[in-house]
Order: sequence, then structure tokens, then C-alpha cells
Amino acid sequence: MSAQFDFSVSADQAGLRLDHFLALAIPDESRSSLSAAVRSGLILVNDKSQKSGYRLKAGEQVSGSLIEPPPLEILAEDIPLDILFEDDHLLVLAKPPGLVVHPGSGHHRGTLVNGLVYHCQTICEVGDELRPGIVHRLDKDTSGVMVVAKTAATHRLLVDAFRDRQVDKEYIALVHGSPYDEQGRIVAAIGRHRINRQKMAITESGGRYAATNWHVLARYGHDFTLLQVGIETGRTHQIRVHLSSLGFPVAGDSLYGSNRPGKGFPRQLLHAFRLSFTHPITRKRLSFEAPLPADFATIVDRLANGEAVGKGV
Repeated sequence: MSAQFDFSVSADQAGLRLDHFLALAIPDESRSSLSAAVRSGLILVNDKSQKSGYRLKAGEQVSGSLIEPPPLEILAEDIPLDILFEDDHLLVLAKPPGLVVHPGSGHHRGTLVNGLVYHCQTICEVGDELRPGIVHRLDKDTSGVMVVAKTAATHRLLVDAFRDRQVDKEYIALVHGSPYDEQGRIVAAIGRHRINRQKMAITESGGRYAATNWHVLARYGHDFTLLQVGIETGRTHQIRVHLSSLGFPVAGDSLYGSNRPGKGFPRQLLHAFRLSFTHPITRKRLSFEAPLPADFATIVDRLANGEAVGKGV
């Protein structure tokens, strides 16, 4: 079982279904694990088991624990890694687009972690058993620079550095539209979308503080703009949510920009091009860059030459 939890239902949350309340209160858990816990009677409302559709009342206490899934065996796989730097404590790599970072539902093999375990078997003992060595991650279709811990001490210190915002993360994004300003900053809390649990959204209450800076690198008429984006925080889907909220969704982003014209992109065109941090052991300041992958670079070149892009289905 996981650790026990105990939540109090606020006035704003009154009327929510039990399963919807749990999804908001424990956003990192899947709906399936939450539903399994409710069906098994592990979730109580005022010390009584209820069904998933039970409508909560203000002041009620929701308590219990979750069923942990059986551990997945991390298989070592010979997956090519584009390593930019490596020593006894950590490694920095350029993740290609389309590569899932760690095993999970529907992705038990062929992930970055499977390749890391093959490259460095001792990494299995570092951090979370399903995400060994991982201190931050990129979405499957987001490419770019990542740092991975090779020892428990390094993992702990890197996690602290990310938490304390001591790591500089800069991205390149191709977005729909043309911002009026040359640069900007958006501060808006991000939380789980109330209806679509696969999405994040800007929330007025219950979200986590998030800040994103951007400036224009190039404009391609009124249709597309290339942005350099820096994030002060590292919330899930932060750049995609923030830019979409400004009316400039990332090109190829079917989750946050599906209502925009032009879906003929290979993926969401978002690339983590620079990562800078202080080495947790040597204390040297390090900075690494990864060039745009070929698919992204080709589209930028076509736009620069005045060619039409994104007209496919």
C-alpha cells in the first residue's frame, strides 16, 4: 500500500464526485488506480466506503490509501544514447523525439530508462525503482537535453537543485500565430484539467505556481513564430499550457492546439535546447546544448525559405 492520506472537502469542492475529487487531490495517480482503490473499499468518506459516483459534501473527510501496482522489471535494452557528457556521478544526453523517458502504462520496453540500465547497470539502484536515475523528464514528443543521476547522492542533490530552481532550462518552440510583443512573461498556476485528465490547465485555485519567459527568435509572416522559452518552474506541460493560453499554441501539439489550422507536423515542435546547472559534486557550472533535431530543423528551414508548412492532415 502507499502512504495513508486524509483530505477535507472544502466548500468549493462540494458536489464533486468522489472519483473526480480524488483525481484532483492526487493528480499523479492514474484514474485506474484510484478507481481500483475505491472499488476495494480502501477509500473512505467519513469512515464509510462509497462508490465512485458519490457526491461529496463540504466538511466530509476523504481518507484511505491506494493499491500499488506490481513492480515492473526494468529490462536492459541496447538503445542508442546521444551522450553529451558523462562522469562517475551523472550523464547528460540529448533525448530524441518519440522516446518515452521511463516505463509506465503501455510502455514497458523501449524507453530511455531501458537504455540507461543497459548503459550503466548500477543506475537501477538510484532513485525510484521505475524511474532510476531520472530527476526530470521531457514529454515523449519533446526532444532535447536531459541530465541523469548515476549515484544516489547525486540524484538527491539534483532533485533539490530542480526543486529550488537552481537549474536553467531553455527551449525552442515553433508556435502558431505572431505575438504582438517581442518578449513576455506569463505567471499562471497550473493544475490537472477538471474534465480531461490527460490535460493540464491554468487554474484559479488548487494549481501550482508556474512562470514562463519567452522572446521571439524569428517570425514567418503571421502564421508561425519561433520562440526561445525559459521556464522558472517545471510543471507538467507548462510551456504548452502557457503558450496555448496566450493564443500561440505549439505547432503540432494535438492536445493543446488541436483547434488550430495546419496539423501536418511530425510532432509538437518543442525542443529543450539548453540546460545549465552546477555539478552537485564538483561544484563546476555546466551548460549543454543540443541542436534542433532534423524534423524540427527541416520545418524551420522551409519556413525561412517562404515555403508552406503544416498543411497535411
